Amino acid sequence: MTIYCDESGGLNAGAMTFSAVMLTPQSAAAIHERFRDVTGLRGELKGSRISIVERAYLLELFDRAGGRAWVAVADRDRLAHKPGGTLPSDLALYAALLNLAVGRWLPETGGVCTDVVIDDGRYDAKILSQVRAEIQAGLGQWGHASLADSRRSDGVQIADVIANSLFNITVKSPRAHRIQRIIDPMLASRAIRIAELAKVG
Repeated sequence: MTIYCDESGGLNAGAMTFSAVMLTPQSAAAIHERFRDVTGLRGELKGSRISIVERAYLLELFDRAGGRAWVAVADRDRLAHKPGGTLPSDLALYAALLNLAVGRWLPETGGVCTDVVIDDGRYDAKILSQVRAEIQAGLGQWGHASLADSRRSDGVQIADVIANSLFNITVKSPRAHRIQRIIDPMLASRAIRIAELAKVG
């Protein structure tokens, strides 16, 4: 199995969410291909660009394929402030959410080799290489952490849609109610689970 990772939002937008999606590469490719065949999508699949109906269809495909996800969520209004009243930096928050989401998966892998694929689009290569190295240290001999261009990764694009779905719900966007209705069955079945980040560091 592979854990595909992507984030959505930022504290300036009210929240940051980070999804760690577990799928086989074959399942991720099949979901993505079927979605494109049916919807006619061209270009990168992103949660911020698809309709509610398209989102529902993608998540149904994900659920039917046995996909599972941990989503780490940081709500700006509930996040513990640093001493002096300042919020954590974007990078510190990103790293904390990544560690939380991936960390929830590791005890569940049963020691089976698991690869972690992280979207390389948010920060420059040097910063992300340090993040990747930290995740690799946590994986130890269990698997391999790598960075990927989301445009070339089926799983990362699926992770983007799931992260964006929880971002919309967290910040109570105009689409939040309908997205919540889509997500609710997967929350009930624990196909998607949420871990709230209370503080950084």
